[in-house]
Amino acid sequence: MHNLAPNSSIPGGMYRWLNVLLVLAALTAPALAQNPSKDLTNSSLEDLLNLEVTSVSKKEEKLFQTAAAVYVITQEEIRRSGLTSIPELLRLAPGLQVARIDGTKWAISARGFNGRIANKLLVLIDGRSVYSPETSGVYWEVQDLLLENIERIEVIRGPGGTLWGANAVNGVINIITKSTQETREGVVTASAGSEEQGFGSFRYGANLGDKASYRVFGKYLNRRELVDATGLRANDGMQFGRGGGRVEWQPTERDNLTLDGDIYRTNLRENPTAVSPADPFAPFGNKSGELTGGHILGRWERAYSKRSDIALQVYYDRFSRKLFELADDINTFDLDFQHHTALGSRQDIVWGFGYRLVSHQTEDNSSRPIRFTPSAKKVQLFSGFAQDEVNLVKDRLRLILGVKLEHNYLTGFEAQPSVRLSWTPSASQTAWAAVSRAVRTPARSQQDIRVNYQAFPGPGGIPVLVSVFGSPGPKSETLQAYELGYRAQPHRRLSLDVATFYNAYDRLTSFEPGLPFFETDPQPALVVPTYYGNLLYGETYGLEAAVNLEVTRRWKLRGSYSFLRLQLHRDAASTDTISEGAEGYDPRHQFQLHSYLNLWRSFDLDTALYRVSRLSGQQVPGYTRIDSRLGWHARENVEISGGVQNLLDNRHAEFNGPDTLVVASQVRRSVYGKVTFRF
Repeated sequence: MHNLAPNSSIPGGMYRWLNVLLVLAALTAPALAQNPSKDLTNSSLEDLLNLEVTSVSKKEEKLFQTAAAVYVITQEEIRRSGLTSIPELLRLAPGLQVARIDGTKWAISARGFNGRIANKLLVLIDGRSVYSPETSGVYWEVQDLLLENIERIEVIRGPGGTLWGANAVNGVINIITKSTQETREGVVTASAGSEEQGFGSFRYGANLGDKASYRVFGKYLNRRELVDATGLRANDGMQFGRGGGRVEWQPTERDNLTLDGDIYRTNLRENPTAVSPADPFAPFGNKSGELTGGHILGRWERAYSKRSDIALQVYYDRFSRKLFELADDINTFDLDFQHHTALGSRQDIVWGFGYRLVSHQTEDNSSRPIRFTPSAKKVQLFSGFAQDEVNLVKDRLRLILGVKLEHNYLTGFEAQPSVRLSWTPSASQTAWAAVSRAVRTPARSQQDIRVNYQAFPGPGGIPVLVSVFGSPGPKSETLQAYELGYRAQPHRRLSLDVATFYNAYDRLTSFEPGLPFFETDPQPALVVPTYYGNLLYGETYGLEAAVNLEVTRRWKLRGSYSFLRLQLHRDAASTDTISEGAEGYDPRHQFQLHSYLNLWRSFDLDTALYRVSRLSGQQVPGYTRIDSRLGWHARENVEISGGVQNLLDNRHAEFNGPDTLVVASQVRRSVYGKVTFRF
């Protein structure tokens, strides 16, 4: 990686430019008369509320009528946000906790329990799970896409285990990409800035005869490092490249075939804090690493009629890591079948089954700070689900009953049922309620891992290692969730969405102290162990509210507020003294306000305000963030944009939890410019 200047300063001219833009936004909003460009700010609230979503029921349904807390990040929101990565885009969704750890890592969760390895949020790309089977978390440093390929991101806050299985405990994120029919053109983007120093991408799509189409794409970025608490550079940047393509073929009027795949490579630097048993007193140093992988996916869809269809999806995914802490390879094969059919005029059923095979291979090296024993393991997962939607009163009252059964190698069979009720008394109102059970099954790390967290000299100079070990018999964490929600459009220019919840958790992960022991490999040392346990329980409750306001035909506002309270308790048999501190790892209050304004002559001005309260368990202060973007459609096929992010402060911390295993960095103010050319 390149050595870069430590601070990202913005000259006084930039501040004056931003002030002018904000003043123009306030003065011109009511009076502009130029026809606005065709985008989200030109869509009516009815259009936005009637968006079709698929992640709630594994079939298309209108967002306004869903019996779940759902938010959709649209392609136009993505374009006008100025954000360039999937983790940063998730800040747009109300109720998510999104915090940056260092130059390459994020902590992201829904409704609590945030961390680098947040293990209660299932993340999908076109229905393909991207969570890690070794930790049940998501490695956000490799989950990046060509943003122009994304159609929408569906964010479900609350349990989704009935359809999506284990780990969909607190929420589901499904990133849905465009079909090749929508990308039959060429797109080239180029961007540069104080953080994204070099960024470029291309996409090209076209027809293949009368019944098929394709696209290919490539993306590269050079992301600059962040800074430490003193403002000095942290040397934790990255270089990332991804390429791939998709082919879609419709051999008959009833059948659709899809073949999709990509490969990626990430070169990064980080400041790890885990300890090597071979050199336990070595000072923390900057390390380089490499992450590579890719996937290939095939899907067959057949529509027997407007009331019956099936889908079969198969994919293979590979992930390879070469880092100071751990080197390993993970290979995943997954098969999923689904059948959707309507019975009579009142019932709509979705059912299916799945199979997954995971192969995990690590280095058998006792000097590694993180180690799995045994070094190789293959595991299987079998699952089946069914959901029945019953129209009790046509177009007014719906009852949705569902259950998913899974069998895993650690805890055997797990059941995840749910009951949902949706009431639509009028075209402008929907109320819903849900009771669900969800589970997080143990990851391999809870059984086979060893992490060396700390070292200090003992008697006679013998190293003392503080280490965390897996448990021979880990149990599944369970959730009983209760939700209520209400959506309304009281005026054609105003809509609101409110959701409340109470979650009761049992058998949560705890860390139980063990008896010290001596070891001689790779050198003599006294080990002070802590073991994974399941002797914690707790509850969360909160409220999430979102409002859309169409001030004028050219100016729209979107705002949201979320409140979250987490309480944790030890079982009487537990000797854990640290886990209850996780109550302060999530912000209690979050607020955001987005302004989308169409200016004259194809200009648009977009501003976002975020307020995140402090993380009391990490001594991380609350912060306020403002992003602003100015876009210009210079021609029909050329867009030029630029802006500033984190305008208010030179730097701020966002997360510093104990599971990060790296020295946390601070987010800086940054500026950027971007050009998009379509042909």
